[in-house]
Amino acid sequence: MLNAVIMFFHVLVSLLLIVFILLHAGRGGGLSDMFGGGQMGGAMAGSTVVERNLDRLTVAVAVVFSFSTILLGLRVS
Repeated sequence: MLNAVIMFFHVLVSLLLIVFILLHAGRGGGLSDMFGGGQMGGAMAGSTVVERNLDRLTVAVAVVFSFSTILLGLRVS
């Protein structure tokens, strides 16, 4: 039963991690262009608050994903 709960949590975190990574900016503007931040040019087009928060969320979800992977590995063996 506990393995099923951990597995469900792991799948949920995996999907969140995929979504957060896909929201990041590629070579274009990415998330900032989607919300109108791409209209600024030159030096004004730095990291926005939304992008920094997205970075923080992505790192946090990646850490939770790592811990759930380790926990699943320990529970199965």
